[in-house]
Amino acid sequence: MGSPGVLLLGIAACALIALSIHGTVVRPRLSANSQGIQLRSLGSRRDFSWEQIRWEIRTTRRLARDVTVLELEHGNEIFVYGWLELGEDPRDVFQALATLKQGD
Repeated sequence: MGSPGVLLLGIAACALIALSIHGTVVRPRLSANSQGIQLRSLGSRRDFSWEQIRWEIRTTRRLARDVTVLELEHGNEIFVYGWLELGEDPRDVFQALATLKQGD
């Protein structure tokens, strides 16, 4: 039998591998075109027209630093995407969405 440290290291390695696979399979989480926005998760893909969804930027203070996220709202559902999910600064994505919607 191995020591508890080896067991913890093995669990951490498995968790990192699972997170890496999830991040790769689900990308891109958000995509948009002239028709609207598409949101993806591990088990589903949802399409929304521009009229069905609202979006805004939120900045909060966490662990002594400002964190900016893009919030998308559809009825009672709120989808929150940060830099890690978007692969870009949420402010840049916000501007890109506004430009795509205006091109309508």
